[in-house]
Amino acid sequence: MKTFIYKLALLAIIIFSFTSCEDFLELETPDHKIVSETVFNNEETAISAMTGIYNQLYRTSFSGGRENSVHVLAGLSADELQVIRENDLSFLEFQQNEIQPNNNRNLSLWSGSYTMIYMTNSLLEGLESSNELSDEIRKSLEGEAKFIRALTYFYLVNLYGEVPLILTTDYNENSLASRKDKDLIYEQIINDLNESIALLSPEYREDDRSRVNRFAAVALLARVHLYLENWEMAQELSSEVIAQSNSYQILEDLNQVFLANSQEAIWQISPIGGGGRLTYTNEGLTFIIDPFVPFFTQLRLHRNLVSSFEEEDKRLTDWIGYFEGSDSYFAYKYKDGNSIDNITEYSMVLRLSEQFLIRAEAKLNQGDLPGAIADLDIIRKRAGLDLISEMNPEISEEDLMNQILIERRKELFTEWGHRWLDLTRTNMATNILSDIKPNWQDTDVLYPIPAEERSKNPNLSQNSGY
Repeated sequence: MKTFIYKLALLAIIIFSFTSCEDFLELETPDHKIVSETVFNNEETAISAMTGIYNQLYRTSFSGGRENSVHVLAGLSADELQVIRENDLSFLEFQQNEIQPNNNRNLSLWSGSYTMIYMTNSLLEGLESSNELSDEIRKSLEGEAKFIRALTYFYLVNLYGEVPLILTTDYNENSLASRKDKDLIYEQIINDLNESIALLSPEYREDDRSRVNRFAAVALLARVHLYLENWEMAQELSSEVIAQSNSYQILEDLNQVFLANSQEAIWQISPIGGGGRLTYTNEGLTFIIDPFVPFFTQLRLHRNLVSSFEEEDKRLTDWIGYFEGSDSYFAYKYKDGNSIDNITEYSMVLRLSEQFLIRAEAKLNQGDLPGAIADLDIIRKRAGLDLISEMNPEISEEDLMNQILIERRKELFTEWGHRWLDLTRTNMATNILSDIKPNWQDTDVLYPIPAEERSKNPNLSQNSGY
């Protein structure tokens, strides 16, 4: 009997993981309903199905940290990353902000996102139809799935603007879905995160930070309210996370920040999702230039980013590497790009330092300059820099806002497209990027809706400029 249950769990994970990874909006009506219902009538297999979703986060384009991830493509769109060899036109289109609607990397980013949404919707439907799970397990799995759905929609709405709001696995409904207003997408994100907060435990399942807990949802909701300029809510929520000092700490040693289950981590993705014996993060593989096989790496840090660091900044020495062969600086936050059977690092998604930066910006926009300076100085102190409270306590509001954005750039580079989203949400993209991007246009702040998706769905409109 146990063997049969494990087989069902495996089948469920396979279905979730590989059903139309690149063609979400063309999914046929699922034919695995009976299997799915059986899976969600057993706690062990239901948890395994959720594990399959976590594993897919490591594998799918949007979130995996590889070349088609938001980390890379948004980094190229901003002033964060550059290609080393300019022979890949699909990469150059992102770097030059000349993305064509038929760009395959853009399609992979879009479809990978909707793959994750389909998987979470499928799990939520399975939970709804099940009567056998305990309240504790049901709540936990529902909260985790809604968190991941919210995270995915957060990136979709910020990269593409209006997008289809898909909340079921119904093929007939999804295949002709039109784009929805950004406010409606954000409303769904906030609803999902509020429900996650109510459902999730503050503890990590199995003490592993690759599983979502309540404070991961609080942290993401703080970011959402920052983007929506709901300053009071952003401050309240970030403060709630920061107050959990027994769980989260700003680590003095920068080389420990990205380790598995780091005390600075609020939520991470484990490389175990890749299966097999390879145990490095995708970020380590993608960003590190290995001197023995440098041709495997296509990306380097933008010179403007590297030159923005002060010499005494520990982030320059600890988080940035240099390869003389191609005169390239590279992101070295992750130190492992080739290990086997030896997990030392997890991919960071949410960490405590961002919460201090969120709170600093929220305080500033409510007129609390001393409070904003205090939060920003926590990040600067860890980096080994002079404190603003000591060297410029009378700093103006405008200069302090610029300093917050500078610190966000230096602290969060190559992490989940933060720089690109900061430039677009603050309407600074044109001012910053037009000087270094000859073909820049104001409409470049949004990516094009993939041409292949529009050819399948006549109800999908296109963004301006494409």
